[in-house]
Amino acid sequence: MTEATGRQLGTVGALSLSVISSVAIVICNKALLTTFRFNFATTLTSWHLLVTFCSLHAAQMLKMFEHKPFDPRTVMGFGVLNGISIGLLNLCLGFNSVGFYQMTKLAIIPCTVLLETLFLRKVFSRQIQMALFILLVGVGIATVTDLQLNVLGSLLAVLAIITTCIAQIMTNTIQKKFKVSSTQLLYQSCPYQATTLLITGPFLDGFLTKENVFSFTYTTPVLGFIILSCLISVSVNFSTFLVIGKTSPVTYQVLGHLKTCLVLAFGYILLQNPFSWQNIFGIGVAVVGMGLYSYISVKESQQKAIESLSQLPQVVKDKETEPLIKVDTGSIEHDDPNDVAPLWSRQGGAAKDLQA
Repeated sequence: MTEATGRQLGTVGALSLSVISSVAIVICNKALLTTFRFNFATTLTSWHLLVTFCSLHAAQMLKMFEHKPFDPRTVMGFGVLNGISIGLLNLCLGFNSVGFYQMTKLAIIPCTVLLETLFLRKVFSRQIQMALFILLVGVGIATVTDLQLNVLGSLLAVLAIITTCIAQIMTNTIQKKFKVSSTQLLYQSCPYQATTLLITGPFLDGFLTKENVFSFTYTTPVLGFIILSCLISVSVNFSTFLVIGKTSPVTYQVLGHLKTCLVLAFGYILLQNPFSWQNIFGIGVAVVGMGLYSYISVKESQQKAIESLSQLPQVVKDKETEPLIKVDTGSIEHDDPNDVAPLWSRQGGAAKDLQA
């Protein structure tokens, strides 16, 4: 098996794990919400992260992965930002209609594309842009039912979009910049995410639901579903970091809309939820957009790999034929590390990467 084939299989495995675990946790949380009236989403998320950290800590103690510490300020900022992002998304749902909340989630993709283009100089082809447009139109048709606007809800939606985009871009950037795996990054950032939501969760849920999470009646079935939800969340959180690290924030968002369509289809087919031809048509259009995006992404990746391989022999040849000492008009130039020009004086050398 070649290295490229191994990477492709790893990416497919990460995508599959993300889809399966996300659909499973939606079904579990749906039961908590509708059957048992457990409406404390932010507090539940903090428990998810706490269980995820404990699981990873146990795995690290068993030497299942190597603990690789790096810049603590980056880890802390990243963890707190992720926690704030989750809280803002929950507030956005609380202060807006379901239709407007779905529009907020749709806006994350174009916002991510814009930020990566402006700050990371990433180029998205016209074909990719068209595929994303078809995807967004399809998901919009399938999920958006009403758009009730209000000032506070709109402000929360904008903040949720910005923080979510930055957090997902940082996930990809940090893994590449500090050479850490998705497991190592999740292990180090989980305590900060969990702490942020553990502190704010009960207040936020109480503000939105007018109920107290600590006075809720925790029956045996409720505790069972909460434990099951927390266990599934370990796979959800791990696969999220894994997918973003192996692909990109935009691909992760595309995958998220695929999961939305799968959950809707699951509800229509197995749970007999009410649906219309508009929902079916929207899901069909979204699936076409996702198919196009996947096909174009694979083709462009293969093309880049071919171009890199074709340029490699020329680079090696240039290095082999380049003399160590160059003679020009009587002067000798040599590779002295003390003569290297400062970074800030090199042309195009500043601010090429987004600082995490």
